[in-house]
Amino acid sequence: MSRHRITVVLSQGQGKNPAKRSLEESVAAALIMEPGLDVCIVPHLYDLDENHTGRMFLDGVRGDMVVLAWLFPRAAFWVLDRDGIKGHFGENQIAVKDEDEDEGEKPTPKGIGVLNVPDRHIYCLDLRDHGDFRVYVEEVKRIAAECGARKDAKAASAPVALVQLGIATKPSFEPEQIMAAAGRRWYPVIDYSRCTNCMECLDFCLFGVYGVDSLERLVVENQDECKKGCPACSRVCPENAIMFPEHKTPGIAGAPVAAISGLKIDLTKLFGGMDAMAMAAHERDRELVADGRQAVGMAVGIPKRQTEKVGAVKDDLDKLMDALDELEI
Repeated sequence: MSRHRITVVLSQGQGKNPAKRSLEESVAAALIMEPGLDVCIVPHLYDLDENHTGRMFLDGVRGDMVVLAWLFPRAAFWVLDRDGIKGHFGENQIAVKDEDEDEGEKPTPKGIGVLNVPDRHIYCLDLRDHGDFRVYVEEVKRIAAECGARKDAKAASAPVALVQLGIATKPSFEPEQIMAAAGRRWYPVIDYSRCTNCMECLDFCLFGVYGVDSLERLVVENQDECKKGCPACSRVCPENAIMFPEHKTPGIAGAPVAAISGLKIDLTKLFGGMDAMAMAAHERDRELVADGRQAVGMAVGIPKRQTEKVGAVKDDLDKLMDALDELEI
Protein backbone atom coordinates (compact mmCIF):
# COMPACT_ATOMS: atom_id res chain seq x y z
CA MET A 1 0.00 0.00 0.00
CA SER A 2 1.28 3.45 -0.91
CA ARG A 3 2.19 5.92 1.79
CA HIS A 4 -0.28 8.35 0.19
CA ARG A 5 -3.83 8.49 1.51
CA ILE A 6 -6.92 8.50 -0.64
CA THR A 7 -10.52 9.41 0.21
CA VAL A 8 -13.19 6.76 -0.37
CA VAL A 9 -16.81 7.90 -0.38
CA LEU A 10 -19.72 5.46 -0.17
CA SER A 11 -22.96 7.02 -1.36
CA GLN A 12 -25.98 5.26 0.09
CA GLY A 13 -28.87 4.18 -2.08
CA GLN A 14 -32.25 5.84 -1.90
CA GLY A 15 -34.72 4.02 0.33
CA LYS A 16 -33.88 1.20 2.72
CA ASN A 17 -33.49 -1.83 0.49
CA PRO A 18 -32.01 -4.51 2.79
CA ALA A 19 -29.82 -6.04 0.07
CA LYS A 20 -28.35 -2.65 -0.80
CA ARG A 21 -27.79 -1.77 2.86
CA SER A 22 -26.07 -5.11 3.46
CA LEU A 23 -23.66 -4.56 0.58
CA GLU A 24 -22.97 -0.98 1.69
CA GLU A 25 -22.23 -2.09 5.23
CA SER A 26 -19.94 -4.92 4.11
CA VAL A 27 -18.00 -2.66 1.76
CA ALA A 28 -17.64 0.11 4.34
CA ALA A 29 -16.61 -2.26 7.15
CA ALA A 30 -13.91 -3.84 4.99
CA LEU A 31 -12.56 -0.55 3.64
CA ILE A 32 -12.30 1.02 7.09
CA MET A 33 -9.84 -1.70 8.03
CA GLU A 34 -7.56 -0.95 5.07
CA PRO A 35 -4.56 1.32 5.74
CA GLY A 36 -4.21 4.53 3.75
CA LEU A 37 -7.93 4.98 3.15
CA ASP A 38 -10.13 7.74 4.57
CA VAL A 39 -13.65 6.31 4.38
CA CYS A 40 -16.79 8.44 4.50
CA ILE A 41 -20.47 7.58 4.04
CA VAL A 42 -22.88 10.13 2.58
CA PRO A 43 -26.52 10.02 1.43
CA HIS A 44 -27.29 9.54 -2.26
CA LEU A 45 -25.07 11.87 -4.31
CA TYR A 46 -27.88 13.00 -6.56
CA ASP A 47 -29.93 14.23 -3.58
CA LEU A 48 -27.27 16.37 -1.86
CA ASP A 49 -28.08 20.06 -2.03
CA GLU A 50 -25.52 22.83 -1.61
CA ASN A 51 -26.23 23.22 2.10
CA HIS A 52 -25.95 19.55 3.00
CA THR A 53 -22.96 18.76 5.21
CA GLY A 54 -22.12 15.70 3.11
CA ARG A 55 -21.68 17.89 0.06
CA MET A 56 -19.60 20.37 2.03
CA PHE A 57 -17.36 17.50 3.08
CA LEU A 58 -16.95 16.34 -0.52
CA ASP A 59 -16.17 19.87 -1.59
CA GLY A 60 -13.34 19.95 0.95
CA VAL A 61 -11.58 16.85 -0.42
CA ARG A 62 -8.59 17.98 -2.46
CA GLY A 63 -6.83 14.74 -3.43
CA ASP A 64 -7.80 11.69 -5.44
CA MET A 65 -11.20 10.23 -4.61
CA VAL A 66 -13.06 6.96 -5.08
CA VAL A 67 -16.86 7.16 -5.03
CA LEU A 68 -19.03 4.07 -4.72
CA ALA A 69 -22.65 4.79 -5.63
CA TRP A 70 -25.78 3.20 -7.04
CA LEU A 71 -25.28 5.13 -10.27
CA PHE A 72 -23.56 4.65 -13.58
CA PRO A 73 -19.97 5.94 -13.21
CA ARG A 74 -20.50 8.56 -15.91
CA ALA A 75 -23.58 9.89 -14.12
CA ALA A 76 -21.89 9.94 -10.69
CA PHE A 77 -18.83 11.74 -12.09
CA TRP A 78 -20.89 14.50 -13.71
CA VAL A 79 -23.17 14.86 -10.68
CA LEU A 80 -20.02 15.64 -8.70
CA ASP A 81 -18.83 18.03 -11.40
CA ARG A 82 -22.22 19.76 -11.28
CA ASP A 83 -21.62 20.29 -7.55
CA GLY A 84 -18.19 21.83 -8.18
CA ILE A 85 -16.31 18.65 -7.18
CA LYS A 86 -14.06 18.32 -10.20
CA GLY A 87 -11.26 16.06 -11.34
CA HIS A 88 -10.11 13.83 -14.17
CA PHE A 89 -12.27 10.78 -14.86
CA GLY A 90 -10.63 7.67 -13.43
CA GLU A 91 -11.27 4.37 -15.20
CA ASN A 92 -12.24 1.43 -13.01
CA GLN A 93 -11.84 -2.25 -13.85
CA ILE A 94 -15.14 -3.54 -12.50
CA ALA A 95 -17.54 -2.32 -15.16
CA VAL A 96 -17.91 -4.76 -18.05
CA LYS A 97 -16.56 -3.31 -21.27
CA ASP A 98 -18.43 -3.55 -24.53
CA GLU A 99 -16.85 -6.12 -26.88
CA ASP A 100 -16.27 -3.44 -29.52
CA GLU A 101 -14.92 -0.83 -27.13
CA ASP A 102 -11.26 -1.78 -27.53
CA GLU A 103 -11.32 -2.11 -31.31
CA GLY A 104 -9.48 0.70 -33.08
CA GLU A 105 -8.78 4.15 -31.75
CA LYS A 106 -11.22 5.87 -29.44
CA PRO A 107 -12.99 8.81 -31.10
CA THR A 108 -11.75 12.25 -30.15
CA PRO A 109 -14.22 13.87 -27.71
CA LYS A 110 -16.05 16.74 -29.36
CA GLY A 111 -17.65 18.14 -26.24
CA ILE A 112 -16.77 21.58 -24.90
CA GLY A 113 -15.21 20.02 -21.79
CA VAL A 114 -14.84 21.61 -18.37
CA LEU A 115 -12.65 24.43 -17.16
CA ASN A 116 -10.26 24.64 -14.20
CA VAL A 117 -9.99 20.91 -13.55
CA PRO A 118 -7.67 20.26 -10.57
CA ASP A 119 -4.78 17.82 -10.78
CA ARG A 120 -6.54 14.84 -9.25
CA HIS A 121 -8.58 11.84 -10.36
CA ILE A 122 -12.09 10.81 -9.35
CA TYR A 123 -13.00 7.14 -9.76
CA CYS A 124 -16.67 6.20 -9.68
CA LEU A 125 -17.75 2.61 -9.02
CA ASP A 126 -21.30 1.38 -9.62
CA LEU A 127 -22.52 -0.73 -6.69
CA ARG A 128 -24.93 -2.48 -9.06
CA ASP A 129 -22.07 -4.11 -10.97
CA HIS A 130 -21.33 -6.85 -8.46
CA GLY A 131 -22.92 -8.42 -5.38
CA ASP A 132 -19.65 -9.43 -3.69
CA PHE A 133 -18.25 -6.67 -1.46
CA ARG A 134 -14.73 -8.08 -1.86
CA VAL A 135 -14.70 -7.12 -5.53
CA TYR A 136 -15.08 -3.45 -4.59
CA VAL A 137 -12.52 -3.66 -1.80
CA GLU A 138 -9.91 -5.11 -4.16
CA GLU A 139 -10.66 -2.50 -6.80
CA VAL A 140 -10.35 0.35 -4.30
CA LYS A 141 -7.00 -1.06 -3.17
CA ARG A 142 -5.87 -1.24 -6.80
CA ILE A 143 -6.96 2.34 -7.40
CA ALA A 144 -5.19 3.53 -4.24
CA ALA A 145 -1.97 1.89 -5.45
CA GLU A 146 -2.42 3.45 -8.89
CA CYS A 147 -2.94 6.91 -7.40
CA GLY A 148 0.03 6.47 -5.08
CA ALA A 149 2.28 5.45 -7.96
CA ARG A 150 1.14 8.46 -9.97
CA LYS A 151 1.90 10.80 -7.06
CA ASP A 152 5.31 9.22 -6.52
CA ALA A 153 6.14 9.70 -10.19
CA LYS A 154 5.16 13.36 -10.03
CA ALA A 155 7.04 13.85 -6.78
CA ALA A 156 10.21 12.60 -8.46
CA SER A 157 10.00 15.38 -11.04
CA ALA A 158 8.47 18.16 -8.92
CA PRO A 159 8.81 17.28 -5.22
CA VAL A 160 8.30 20.81 -3.86
CA ALA A 161 5.04 21.40 -5.71
CA LEU A 162 3.65 18.05 -4.61
CA VAL A 163 4.57 18.59 -0.99
CA GLN A 164 2.66 21.85 -1.10
CA LEU A 165 -0.36 20.16 -2.70
CA GLY A 166 -0.41 17.57 0.07
CA ILE A 167 -0.88 20.15 2.81
CA ALA A 168 -4.58 20.70 2.09
CA THR A 169 -6.87 19.49 4.86
CA LYS A 170 -10.49 18.43 4.81
CA PRO A 171 -13.17 20.21 6.82
CA SER A 172 -14.09 18.44 10.05
CA PHE A 173 -17.64 17.16 10.39
CA GLU A 174 -19.26 14.60 12.63
CA PRO A 175 -20.48 11.43 10.86
CA GLU A 176 -24.04 12.22 11.91
CA GLN A 177 -23.83 15.55 10.07
CA ILE A 178 -22.45 14.04 6.89
CA MET A 179 -25.05 11.26 6.86
CA ALA A 180 -28.03 13.52 7.58
CA ALA A 181 -31.09 12.57 5.51
CA ALA A 182 -31.42 14.28 2.14
CA GLY A 183 -34.70 14.78 0.29
CA ARG A 184 -35.03 13.21 -3.14
CA ARG A 185 -34.36 15.47 -6.10
CA TRP A 186 -34.79 15.40 -9.88
CA TYR A 187 -32.71 17.47 -12.29
CA PRO A 188 -30.63 17.09 -15.46
CA VAL A 189 -26.89 16.47 -15.31
CA ILE A 190 -24.68 17.56 -18.22
CA ASP A 191 -21.78 15.47 -19.49
CA TYR A 192 -19.47 18.20 -20.78
CA SER A 193 -17.24 15.68 -22.49
CA ARG A 194 -20.14 15.21 -24.93
CA CYS A 195 -22.01 18.55 -24.76
CA THR A 196 -21.27 20.68 -27.85
CA ASN A 197 -23.07 23.78 -26.54
CA CYS A 198 -25.71 23.50 -29.28
CA MET A 199 -28.33 24.92 -26.86
CA GLU A 200 -31.08 22.63 -28.14
CA CYS A 201 -32.06 21.74 -24.58
CA LEU A 202 -32.28 25.44 -23.69
CA ASP A 203 -34.54 26.07 -26.70
CA PHE A 204 -36.69 23.07 -25.84
CA CYS A 205 -37.14 23.47 -22.08
CA LEU A 206 -39.90 25.94 -21.19
CA PHE A 207 -39.42 25.76 -17.42
CA GLY A 208 -36.29 27.89 -17.01
CA VAL A 209 -34.02 25.01 -16.04
CA TYR A 210 -31.18 25.85 -18.44
CA GLY A 211 -29.14 28.99 -18.89
CA VAL A 212 -25.68 30.15 -19.93
CA ASP A 213 -22.77 31.31 -17.82
CA SER A 214 -20.51 34.34 -18.31
CA LEU A 215 -18.60 32.42 -21.00
CA GLU A 216 -21.81 31.57 -22.89
CA ARG A 217 -21.53 27.92 -21.90
CA LEU A 218 -24.64 25.89 -21.22
CA VAL A 219 -25.43 25.28 -17.53
CA VAL A 220 -28.24 23.83 -15.47
CA GLU A 221 -29.19 27.16 -13.94
CA ASN A 222 -32.36 26.40 -11.97
CA GLN A 223 -32.27 22.67 -11.35
CA ASP A 224 -35.17 22.62 -8.93
CA GLU A 225 -37.48 24.04 -11.62
CA CYS A 226 -37.19 20.70 -13.45
CA LYS A 227 -40.35 18.61 -13.44
CA LYS A 228 -39.97 15.42 -11.42
CA GLY A 229 -39.90 12.31 -13.57
CA CYS A 230 -39.68 14.19 -16.87
CA PRO A 231 -36.58 13.32 -19.01
CA ALA A 232 -37.77 15.09 -22.18
CA CYS A 233 -34.69 17.27 -22.71
CA SER A 234 -32.40 14.24 -22.68
CA ARG A 235 -34.33 12.82 -25.62
CA VAL A 236 -33.81 16.07 -27.54
CA CYS A 237 -30.03 16.21 -26.93
CA PRO A 238 -28.30 15.07 -30.15
CA GLU A 239 -25.11 14.01 -28.31
CA ASN A 240 -26.56 12.02 -25.39
CA ALA A 241 -24.99 14.60 -23.09
CA ILE A 242 -27.95 15.07 -20.73
CA MET A 243 -28.57 12.51 -18.01
CA PHE A 244 -31.19 11.89 -15.38
CA PRO A 245 -29.29 9.46 -13.11
CA GLU A 246 -32.40 7.95 -11.53
CA HIS A 247 -34.26 7.25 -14.78
CA LYS A 248 -35.06 3.59 -15.49
CA THR A 249 -33.70 3.74 -19.05
CA PRO A 250 -29.89 3.18 -19.07
CA GLY A 251 -29.34 5.53 -22.00
CA ILE A 252 -30.96 8.38 -20.09
CA ALA A 253 -29.53 7.42 -16.70
CA GLY A 254 -25.90 7.71 -17.84
CA ALA A 255 -24.82 4.33 -19.16
CA PRO A 256 -21.54 4.49 -21.13
CA VAL A 257 -22.25 5.39 -24.74
CA ALA A 258 -20.36 2.30 -25.99
CA ALA A 259 -22.42 0.14 -23.64
CA ILE A 260 -25.63 1.68 -24.93
CA SER A 261 -24.73 0.47 -28.42
CA GLY A 262 -23.77 -2.92 -26.98
CA LEU A 263 -27.19 -3.26 -25.39
CA LYS A 264 -28.73 -2.69 -28.82
CA ILE A 265 -30.62 0.37 -27.65
CA ASP A 266 -31.94 2.34 -30.61
CA LEU A 267 -30.29 5.71 -30.15
CA THR A 268 -32.28 7.16 -33.03
CA LYS A 269 -35.46 6.61 -31.08
CA LEU A 270 -33.98 7.66 -27.75
CA PHE A 271 -31.87 10.64 -28.71
CA GLY A 272 -32.75 12.34 -31.96
CA GLY A 273 -35.25 10.53 -34.15
CA MET A 274 -38.83 11.69 -34.60
CA ASP A 275 -40.07 9.01 -32.20
CA ALA A 276 -37.90 10.55 -29.50
CA MET A 277 -38.98 14.05 -30.46
CA ALA A 278 -42.65 13.15 -30.32
CA MET A 279 -42.16 11.54 -26.93
CA ALA A 280 -40.23 14.56 -25.64
CA ALA A 281 -42.93 16.93 -26.88
CA HIS A 282 -45.60 14.78 -25.22
CA GLU A 283 -43.71 14.76 -21.91
CA ARG A 284 -43.21 18.51 -22.04
CA ASP A 285 -46.87 19.13 -22.87
CA ARG A 286 -47.91 17.01 -19.92
CA GLU A 287 -45.92 19.20 -17.56
CA LEU A 288 -47.08 22.43 -19.19
CA VAL A 289 -50.72 21.43 -18.75
CA ALA A 290 -50.03 20.40 -15.14
CA ASP A 291 -48.72 23.95 -14.61
CA GLY A 292 -51.91 25.42 -16.07
CA ARG A 293 -50.16 26.42 -19.31
CA GLN A 294 -50.96 25.65 -22.92
CA ALA A 295 -49.52 22.61 -24.67
CA VAL A 296 -47.25 23.50 -27.60
CA GLY A 297 -46.56 20.11 -29.16
CA MET A 298 -43.82 20.10 -31.78
CA ALA A 299 -44.11 23.83 -32.52
CA VAL A 300 -41.53 25.08 -30.02
CA GLY A 301 -37.89 24.11 -29.61
CA ILE A 302 -37.98 21.21 -32.07
CA PRO A 303 -38.58 22.69 -35.57
CA LYS A 304 -34.96 23.67 -36.19
CA ARG A 305 -34.06 19.98 -35.94
CA GLN A 306 -36.45 19.35 -38.85
CA THR A 307 -33.89 20.88 -41.20
CA GLU A 308 -31.89 17.64 -40.85
CA LYS A 309 -34.70 15.53 -42.29
CA VAL A 310 -33.89 14.78 -45.93
CA GLY A 311 -36.70 15.71 -48.26
CA ALA A 312 -38.85 17.16 -45.49
CA VAL A 313 -41.01 20.16 -46.27
CA LYS A 314 -40.22 23.02 -43.96
CA ASP A 315 -43.06 24.72 -42.19
CA ASP A 316 -43.39 28.49 -41.66
CA LEU A 317 -41.60 28.39 -38.34
CA ASP A 318 -38.69 26.49 -39.94
CA LYS A 319 -38.43 29.20 -42.60
CA LEU A 320 -38.48 31.92 -39.96
CA MET A 321 -35.70 30.18 -38.03
CA ASP A 322 -33.63 29.90 -41.22
CA ALA A 323 -34.13 33.62 -41.91
CA LEU A 324 -33.03 34.51 -38.37
CA ASP A 325 -29.98 32.27 -38.70
CA GLU A 326 -28.99 34.06 -41.88
CA LEU A 327 -29.24 37.38 -40.10
CA GLU A 328 -27.19 35.90 -37.21
CA ILE A 329 -29.80 37.07 -34.71
